[in-house]
Order: sequence, then structure tokens, then C-alpha cells
Amino acid sequence: MDFYTKKEKQIELQKKIQYSNMKNQGRLKVLLARDEHLKSVLEDTTQQLRQITGDRARYEQLIESLITQGLFQLLEPAAVVRCREADTDIAEKALGAAINRYKEATGKEVKVSLDKKAFLPADSVGGVDIVGREGKILVCNNLESRLEQISQQMVPELRHILFGPNPNRKFMD
Repeated sequence: MDFYTKKEKQIELQKKIQYSNMKNQGRLKVLLARDEHLKSVLEDTTQQLRQITGDRARYEQLIESLITQGLFQLLEPAAVVRCREADTDIAEKALGAAINRYKEATGKEVKVSLDKKAFLPADSVGGVDIVGREGKILVCNNLESRLEQISQQMVPELRHILFGPNPNRKFMD
């Protein structure tokens, strides 16, 4: 009799382990599906960002703002702006206005030039990178890096919007 009770307990334990493993696999599948959905939303957002570059007036204003913001982040007396090769004319136009906005806000002079040798990749969405201290400081203000930063910061909010509130979560920051 003792032999059979041991076997029953072993079988019961194996069933519990198998049930737990299957439950975990199901959870992982759900998490993977959620992650894929989140990635597809970010890819759609990237495509929408590509449309902004098609609206020239709006894109010029965006480039000017990105350059100004990058200058505020650097706070250096000299900087070099990198953009896509296709955006050089837009960036050249935006430089003057960005420098003026920077001077008005800080009261400091800044020397900004456009890098005509190194460009952002042609397949990038757009935006600018600003380099200071002879390449030692880099402010990535291109649209892909901005989207990446925002998506990392907003993952909890995005999950809440896409999938609803998490029933297992006790505190909502």
C-alpha cells in the first residue's frame, strides 16, 4: 500500500508541475502578444512621423525647435548640427532662428554650424543631432531617438490605454 500512495503523490505532484508550466507558457504568450502589439503601435507612429517630414512648413518649424532645444541641452559656446542630407536646406534656414531664440533666452552667444560631411542616415525619419565639444557631447534630437525616449517613459500609460488596467496592480503611481 505504501508504494501506491507514493506513486499517487508523485503523479499528483507531476500534474501540479505540468499545470504550472502550462499556465506560465500561457502567460508568456499573452505577454509576447502584448509586446508585439506595442511594437506595431510604435511602428505605426514611426510611419506617421515620416508624414511630418512631407509637410515642409511644419517640418521647418520642428527642426528649428529641435535645434533650439539641443542648444539648451548643450549650453556650449560652439555646436555642430547634423541632419539628413535631404534636410540640409531646411536646417540651414532654421539655424538663424534657433540661434536667435537661444540668445534671447540665455543672453549668451553661440556659434552653430551645419555638418556637411557627416549626415544622419537617409532612411531615418528626420530630426537633428547636435554635437558639442568637438564630438565629445552628442544630443540626439532625431525623431527616432525622441520616439524611443517617449515610448520608454510612457510604457505604463500605453499599456493602460491599449490593454486596460492591470487587475493585479495595487497602486497606480
